[in-house]
Amino acid sequence: MLLEEYIFAGFGGQGIMTIGQIIAYAGMLQGFNTAWIPSYGPESRGGTANCNVVISDELIGSPHTHHPNGVIVMNAPSFEKFEPMMAPAGVLVVNTNLVPQRSERDDLTQVCIPTADIALEVGHPVLAAVAGLGAFVATRGVVEDTYMEKGIDWALPAHRKDMLELNLRAYHEGKKAAEAQLKKAAK
Repeated sequence: MLLEEYIFAGFGGQGIMTIGQIIAYAGMLQGFNTAWIPSYGPESRGGTANCNVVISDELIGSPHTHHPNGVIVMNAPSFEKFEPMMAPAGVLVVNTNLVPQRSERDDLTQVCIPTADIALEVGHPVLAAVAGLGAFVATRGVVEDTYMEKGIDWALPAHRKDMLELNLRAYHEGKKAAEAQLKKAAK
């Protein structure tokens, strides 16, 4: 049985909801049952934002998770809140541009990458969360790239389709950064 429970978290305006929708949609395209639910702080930009995503090959009883096996944290408050609640053997992706903390847990796979730097290298600062999603998929590996790319395309509104290529590049550069870090750690 496949049951993946994720929390993606950061500041409002970082693209947290969008990356949750991307992976939920991609999982659905791949044939899984998926659920996505957002949670906002008092402000939409600059306040806290997180979303729960559940991907399963069986029916999903609830989109909420209290012990996720996958977390992306884009800011320090999100790290402090969600890292302790992670299930053992989970994957934690940390945006090193805004999160100075590192997990001390030895029961997690932790990937720490500078998502904002990757986004700037690709060509647009709003792509940091997409780079983090690429790192997450490289590490967790449940949803295939073909479906992730379709999910990215789907998530872009019609007036932002000109950003598709940059989003795909950010996703793949995030994957490369995670793969390089995991390869180095395996040595």
